[in-house]
Amino acid sequence: MSSGQPVASPVSGFQRPGRLYGVGVGPGDPELLTLKAARLIGAADVVAFHAGRGKESNARRIAADLIPSGAIEERLEYPVTTGVTDHPGGYAGAIADFYERSAQRLAEHLAAGRDVVLLSEGDPLFYGSFMYMHDRLAQHFETEIVPGIPAFAAATATAATPLVRQTDVLTVLPGTLPEPELARRLADTDGAIIMKLGRNFPAVRRALEAAGRLDGAVYVERASMTTEQFHAVGDVDPATVPYFSLIVVPGDSRHSDPTGRRSVPLVSAGAHEVSADPAPVMEALPDGVLHVVGLGPGPDGWLTPEVSQVLAEVDHVVGYAPYVNRVPQRAGLTRHSSGNTVEVDRARFALDLVVAGERVAVVSGGDAGVFGMAAAVFEAAEDPAFAGIDVRVAPGVSAVQAVAARAGAPIGADFAVVSLSDRLKPWEVVERRLDAIAAADLVLAVYNPASRSRTHQVADARDVLLRHRCPETPVVVGRDVGRAEESLTVTTLGDLDCGAVDMKCLLIVGASGTRVTDSGRVWSPRFVRA
Repeated sequence: MSSGQPVASPVSGFQRPGRLYGVGVGPGDPELLTLKAARLIGAADVVAFHAGRGKESNARRIAADLIPSGAIEERLEYPVTTGVTDHPGGYAGAIADFYERSAQRLAEHLAAGRDVVLLSEGDPLFYGSFMYMHDRLAQHFETEIVPGIPAFAAATATAATPLVRQTDVLTVLPGTLPEPELARRLADTDGAIIMKLGRNFPAVRRALEAAGRLDGAVYVERASMTTEQFHAVGDVDPATVPYFSLIVVPGDSRHSDPTGRRSVPLVSAGAHEVSADPAPVMEALPDGVLHVVGLGPGPDGWLTPEVSQVLAEVDHVVGYAPYVNRVPQRAGLTRHSSGNTVEVDRARFALDLVVAGERVAVVSGGDAGVFGMAAAVFEAAEDPAFAGIDVRVAPGVSAVQAVAARAGAPIGADFAVVSLSDRLKPWEVVERRLDAIAAADLVLAVYNPASRSRTHQVADARDVLLRHRCPETPVVVGRDVGRAEESLTVTTLGDLDCGAVDMKCLLIVGASGTRVTDSGRVWSPRFVRA
């Protein structure tokens, strides 16, 4: 928790405040310091550096021969280096208090007119503690940042490993990411740097293997220091891995041609060709089948065993990027993500893969047959070029089912489902259908109620429904149901805040008999009076 003490501001009068310098000292070898960094350190009034409790500061060690004998040294010692602490705010609170105290110490020097050089290993703005001092001091004191060589640049030089070429994408990943997320990101990029290893190394190694990136990955320890070493990741003893280590995953390891003249691999729908390095053929699924699966609204617990089996056995998954990202990465799986509104192109791409002999699943959120990819696949499959391909749809928990279950039983009787999107149908058609549903006194589930470009449809739909429904009709607004940011609101048709409804919402509008219990649960009786 913050101490709440304000950082000292520059003094008034004729005293010139000091200047704060965030100086990158590089990865370890003093000869990798820049000339500017050396000049500023040599002229500093105050040299500050972070250090672990009872440990030597690596940043100070690198710059030791440049620090003037008369300079004031400020050792900013971390109170904790793990999540274990008796601070009332926990680890985060202890670290926040530490940064506040450290900033105050430096501010006192700056206010007294002393220039402060804060040393930072590698580069000050790349996973560096300097950033937290910058956050607190730069608004009060003149500040300059001197870049330094980051550790990963030294590591690639140590291993003599080309990292990325041409249009390759480089991703920097902390080894502290959850293992499935790390595997997914490794599979989706070309070159990668994985930092913050230490005790995380076993999980990182498993993630590399799941992503099919273990071969070619290089472990580098203490890059540019006298004790530096590097090995193939598969040869490293996990018990010996220090925090000051990282893994280089060269972009070349993802491609069959390391010359730099290779074609770009398929990463989105629309291109009608097959990846140059297909995964090994598996025998569990029949050939000539395109699977279309629903992933459910979000939680893994809502993923059906049938869908899980399909995803475990296909070679490729194709879909809208947020849904592809939910598929666990494993060795042999190739992912093909694309943007929204290209459903038929995405379907053709998946069908092309099946024609080429690949085992493919197209993924949708919720249920693939409810405003999902199933219809788009069947539409694309009408092309004679795809004759003979068997399209099989595996159901998923739909968004309306998830929202209804959270609310109680609002769709316990007859109900209708409508999308308010007018991208594929005129709004006049939507309005006519809404009017008929309201006149028939059906419970109504509303998908795609609004977007950035569609801002009036919810209000217009409410006006249509109010022609036949009373303002007290119960309405359920479910947002991100099944996810961490889930919310559920029970209101009425008359009080519905249309401006608060967005694309993440699903609405359930009750019928005349729909009821709300004293505890706020919504349900629709099975019986209907004539």
